[in-house]
Amino acid sequence: MKAMSLKVLVVGAAAALILTPGTASAQRVRHVAGARRNAAGGVTAGRGTVVRGANGGAVTHGAGVATNGQGGAVAAHGTAVKGPNGGAAARGSYVATDGKGNWKTGSGAAFKGPNGAEGSRKSTTQVNSDGSASHQGAFQASGKNGFIQSSGSAQRDANGNISGQRSTTAQGTNGSSYQGNTTYGNGTATHTTNAMGKNGDTYEGQTTYTKGQGVTHSGTCKDASGNVIPCKN
Repeated sequence: MKAMSLKVLVVGAAAALILTPGTASAQRVRHVAGARRNAAGGVTAGRGTVVRGANGGAVTHGAGVATNGQGGAVAAHGTAVKGPNGGAAARGSYVATDGKGNWKTGSGAAFKGPNGAEGSRKSTTQVNSDGSASHQGAFQASGKNGFIQSSGSAQRDANGNISGQRSTTAQGTNGSSYQGNTTYGNGTATHTTNAMGKNGDTYEGQTTYTKGQGVTHSGTCKDASGNVIPCKN
């Protein structure tokens, strides 16, 4: 699809525009925009804006689009924010097509708070001209109470069969934890759980759904010494 080369072209153009000497009031607001022919035989256009506050905060935004002269195109945009107290956040996304029925899109974001909390996410989706498709995504966050992270993917083949998986992990500062995994495909879905409480009690369980057969579940709870105990509802 040559999506990556076009994305680089757009991002590079947007960065160049933002770094170009701006127009009105450069200490407060800067805005530039432009378009030009590119080496791929198409057109690259972009715009960028930077706003700076008297208290040290700032916002930057850029966007661009590029074509390759053969039906392919990619568009991207992004925004970044910086607060006066040290917090910051940014996000961006793109979509690309080769003009032949194949396309791909992606996005990402991240933040960091002045108190140390931080997090991020990202995802991509691709759809092909034969009807197949795929998606991947992940996120993570951490703060004074612990952290969580999760990632997963899903696929569809050209015949419409769907499958996927997701894994999630969380950890509390008090010692509690959680681990969950889900898989599905071919008419079956399974979820497994491993969890531990702050007092050391644990739970291990599995739930399975099978088309035409229904749901089955099993689980075991243990105390901190490893003795089996009744599971609480």
